[in-house]
Amino acid sequence: MKITIDEIKHVADLARLTFSEEELKSFSKQLNDILTYVDKLGELDTSGVEPTFHAIELDTPYKSDEVHQVISKEESLSNAPEREEDFFVVPRVI
Repeated sequence: MKITIDEIKHVADLARLTFSEEELKSFSKQLNDILTYVDKLGELDTSGVEPTFHAIELDTPYKSDEVHQVISKEESLSNAPEREEDFFVVPRVI
């Protein structure tokens, strides 16, 4: 599959990008080199390879869900610079 300069211009137009003729030729060569390499990868025999979503096995770094001591409202508001009843007073954001 070969990507033409017209196809690159079309995609650039959709993305509202402008490129010089030199840049278009460079992109065309680079994209075609990438597609040539992908075609070579398609020639490999992967029938014995199990599909994966990661090349290496990863563990999910979740923290264990443990119950901890909860502080009271009064203690959590004790260092607040300004408070109103049981709430922190903060500057208005518009």
